[in-house]
Amino acid sequence: MRFKLIPLLLFMLVWVSGFCQPAQLLKRAGTATNYPESGVLVVYDSTKVSVLETGLSHYNFARLYKVLTAEGAKTLSVVKFDYDPLTAFVRIDKVRIYRTNGSVEELSADRVHDYPAPARAIYWGARQKMIDIGRLEPGDGLEVIAYKKGFSYALLTQQELSDEYYIPPMKGHFYDIVEFFTATDPIKEKVYTVSIAADKNLQYQVYNGIAATKERKLDGVVEYTFSVKDIMPFKREPRMVALSDVAPKLLMSTSPDWYAKSKWFYGVNEDFGSFDSTPEIDKKVKEILRDAKTEMDSISLLNHWVADEIRYSGLSMGKGEGFTLHKSAMTFSDRCGVCKDKAGMLVTMLRSAGFKSYAAMTMAGSRIDRIPADQFNHSVTVVQRKNGEYMLLDPTWVPFVREEWSSREQQQNYLMGLPDGADLMETPISAPENHYFKITGTSKILADGTLDGEFTLTAEGQSDAAVRGIFTRAFREDWLANLQRELLKVSPRARFVEVTYTDPYQYLKQPVSITIKYQIPQYALVTSKEVIFVPLLAANLFGSRHSHLAFNTSTEKRSYPFTDGCSKLIDLEESIVLPHGLSLAYAPQPENVQGTAADFSVSYTKDGDKLIFKQMVTLKKRVYQPEDWASFRDAVKAQNECATKPVILKF
Repeated sequence: MRFKLIPLLLFMLVWVSGFCQPAQLLKRAGTATNYPESGVLVVYDSTKVSVLETGLSHYNFARLYKVLTAEGAKTLSVVKFDYDPLTAFVRIDKVRIYRTNGSVEELSADRVHDYPAPARAIYWGARQKMIDIGRLEPGDGLEVIAYKKGFSYALLTQQELSDEYYIPPMKGHFYDIVEFFTATDPIKEKVYTVSIAADKNLQYQVYNGIAATKERKLDGVVEYTFSVKDIMPFKREPRMVALSDVAPKLLMSTSPDWYAKSKWFYGVNEDFGSFDSTPEIDKKVKEILRDAKTEMDSISLLNHWVADEIRYSGLSMGKGEGFTLHKSAMTFSDRCGVCKDKAGMLVTMLRSAGFKSYAAMTMAGSRIDRIPADQFNHSVTVVQRKNGEYMLLDPTWVPFVREEWSSREQQQNYLMGLPDGADLMETPISAPENHYFKITGTSKILADGTLDGEFTLTAEGQSDAAVRGIFTRAFREDWLANLQRELLKVSPRARFVEVTYTDPYQYLKQPVSITIKYQIPQYALVTSKEVIFVPLLAANLFGSRHSHLAFNTSTEKRSYPFTDGCSKLIDLEESIVLPHGLSLAYAPQPENVQGTAADFSVSYTKDGDKLIFKQMVTLKKRVYQPEDWASFRDAVKAQNECATKPVILKF
């Protein structure tokens, strides 16, 4: 069945007659007094969607803004629409300014500009439409009416093509994700309406909130309307999860379940030939695996070859966009691509080596919910081991990382593209000891307060990657300076005596290890009665490698889940030789912590003329719930307390 589209003019008349003229709405909307923290008010935001039998969707948008302040007028002087030019056509139909004196100004078409969108790392031809609004004053209104056909994935051309061009990849199906929240301007009312054939069995759910919902059936068509009033800017918390995880949103999909999407994703890439090998690829696989002795040797060598040798850069695409992974012959030749190209390259190489391997989709940075709308922004690889289990691999996130799958992606949803289909799954929590950060040191405080010593740092997993980045993310001539910078953060008088470290680029052979001999003049305050200092390893040495230390711990409670980089185990031990005859008068003693998010323990032990400092911090996951904040906060506060409060010893 094909639907007859409501002409744009009729759509506008229906809106205006049903909900008052824009000028009247602007008068009733309120002023800066009603919205003291906002410069712009969205009076209404309306979207009407008609879905055809093929899945092709026609969108009509209408949005009315009211300027509240001079700063808001500056914000609205330019309005931009981002779009991707191979799967959607966008047209700006009407732009009107409602002045406070009652006049209405309609902007001409030459005030709409179309140009390449700013890009970094991915140069696929994404574009922006920019409307040059010009000068506005507080109280003015701005109405923008636009039209789009297509779907929300991949690229576009500037001219309007035939409807067949904009049919979505999963032909006949429709999905959409509607945000009923705002991070900036308040919205008086947001309305979303979709008309779709009843036999398409649209399923939907509103997450994290409530929307007024209406269904109207007419001649085999169902019209669904969702509306929310008085949407205020969402008050974020530092380091919280993505807004889409906690703020109101609507998910819709005609795909029956994730199994159907999984089978389709598998089939569309097999049919396209995304994983077809070539003699050149087969030859390279044999070369890479010439020294492999075990199954895991082979998997790891291929994974890390793709990670390190295929540069992340989307330059030329050609046929095969969105869910279709580009053919590996192109990626192998270009030696570059984005996540899906790296994932597809690895699938091809693993198959060439005799493995069963498939592509998978995931969402880095936010949750995927049960309604099978396309909530994906990242592509990875799965390989089936000899024992039948599937193993996740991510060549995009593991360059110079000892892991095969980055644990910065733990507690993350993913969908494998398998011949028989698969359900939505979640990556498990990685044990903190998989990411240990360990420093052991010996030092001596001289009579003049100089600290003379050495320490060895070793790390594994994501902690290894963080430390190794001192080398692999910098020029070779900057390596020593980068190491010195870490010590200088503790004391500007610090100087290196000797530095040794493992080869940063031989990361698969062993964890990173750094040994530093140092001297820090006047590190300890020495008087005739006291010696006062902070043990070097207590002073958050290499603290820049620990993202949790940057958390603001002044907030006592949290309302929303929050994230850190990765689970982690920090293990510190330092033996300090003291001047003879000292006794321990004071040492920081924050309470030990044991909780759902983190553990912390510390000890200062006097053993003859030695002071033994030990500290252990355990961070247990990547995504934390609000109730985890108490132990996480206490552990961070305790670690920072030890870094700032000195030990006092008396003669």
